[in-house]
Amino acid sequence: MFKKIYIFQLFILLSCGLYSQDTILPKTDFTRMYLPIWEEATSHCLAVAEAMPEELYRYRPTAISKTFAEQMVHIAAASKLLTQRYVQGMEVKPSTPFANQMSKVAIIALLNESFLYTTRVIYSIGQPQLDETCTMYHSGNKVSRAFALFYVQDHMANHRAKANLYLRMNQLEPPTYTW
Repeated sequence: MFKKIYIFQLFILLSCGLYSQDTILPKTDFTRMYLPIWEEATSHCLAVAEAMPEELYRYRPTAISKTFAEQMVHIAAASKLLTQRYVQGMEVKPSTPFANQMSKVAIIALLNESFLYTTRVIYSIGQPQLDETCTMYHSGNKVSRAFALFYVQDHMANHRAKANLYLRMNQLEPPTYTW
């Protein structure tokens, strides 16, 4: 397992242009601790996206529910947006692609791009920025940018859990959660 994670980390570092002989792990104790949590969450989310057959990506359990595709696209768009807004302190507005016009392959690519974006931030962010506070948009709560990384992961887990239920409602076994 360690070798798999190390190879993934090295791939991310190389693709991000962050690799040097002095840099193999994220910059801070917090981000080194948080990285395996993020990697497991994203891996599990991608497994859920893979588990649903493409012909069921338009499935919605009720008229007011998101489709499975909309859940996955929402995860992708929100993960990047929340990372930009709360972790990086950027002024960004929501921009979510229209999920029901996307293929399963395109949605999984969008998830991968979003998760890679946040992974790059985890590798590159420094402690001074993590210690800054931000105000959560809906609640008004003030939290550290480090805490906001947990919010990004928690938001993903919320919508991934809904997607797991969609699998079960279609008599499909969700991927086993291994953490």
